[in-house]
Amino acid sequence: MSSAYSAAFDWARRQVDGGRLPTAVLGIADADGVIALDAFGATDGRVARVEDHYPLFSVTKPLMGITAMRAIERGLLTPETPLAAALPDFGAGRDDTVRLRHLASHTSGITEPPLDDAVPLRQSILTAGRDFAAGTVSRYSTLAFEGIAALTQHATGVEWDQAVHDWAAPIGADGFTLDPSVDPHAVIDAEAVGFRTDRFRALRSPGAGLLGRACDLLAVGAALLRRGDPVLRAPGLAMMLRPLTEGIPSLDPYPPERGSDWGFTWNLRRRAPGLIDRDVYGHGGWAGAEFWIHPTAGVVHVLLTNRAQRPGVDGDELHNAVVSAI
Repeated sequence: MSSAYSAAFDWARRQVDGGRLPTAVLGIADADGVIALDAFGATDGRVARVEDHYPLFSVTKPLMGITAMRAIERGLLTPETPLAAALPDFGAGRDDTVRLRHLASHTSGITEPPLDDAVPLRQSILTAGRDFAAGTVSRYSTLAFEGIAALTQHATGVEWDQAVHDWAAPIGADGFTLDPSVDPHAVIDAEAVGFRTDRFRALRSPGAGLLGRACDLLAVGAALLRRGDPVLRAPGLAMMLRPLTEGIPSLDPYPPERGSDWGFTWNLRRRAPGLIDRDVYGHGGWAGAEFWIHPTAGVVHVLLTNRAQRPGVDGDELHNAVVSAI
């Protein structure tokens, strides 16, 4: 482990030692690759290792976003492509048009079901109601990513999870999968909060379903620090990082005071009051996964853990410890 980042790793160790997190895998990389990687804690006696898989939950979203952007770069889609191009039955009774950019920025207005809903996602998106007109309000949506998956598959002919594998594996991020046989660490309080893991996995959600390792996300982050090379072209990455929600209301769980804007599937935390960094983008996940890229600092950090309720854990402290080590 690099001694420069000892404060960041001490933070992770404190969360585990204090019982706030059951496990923590923390990794830091620059554009050339992994700088430091370590694991702490255990899940029901299973000691965490740096190579273990974890449920990524919503960290899946920007991976889906990269997949869609690669189709845009090939001229197969644009951010203006309507969802109805792939799902003609979508939007019956709506007097607006839901486009790819709305799906990617949480501004589609599609009514959101529970994360572990029993209804298949394709059926759900076709029958969902409208909460607001597309583009007028931002409210977090995982179901919208079923629409992004539908559009990318319609454009490319490739299932979304295979498409993620196709671009990720060549850069060494070959661990992303929907297959639970990789034995991911279980979310220790899933049952306590009423979450049905079996039902959730059956959905194969393109907004929350992937399992992955810290090294997979670090490889993606290193590529993004190289202005996307070879995953994206620099203009495509730049487009993903343009704010799409400025000037419109933002509803829970991302109200304006959190200092976030949404780009094309990325959370742009450029106004976050708790952060030193003003040039950070990334995403978090329901069970505590964190994936953040700091372009000016030239580093990416990844935290994998497995607890949905995390009182006393302030991830901004970790952000600041990572950036301050530069």
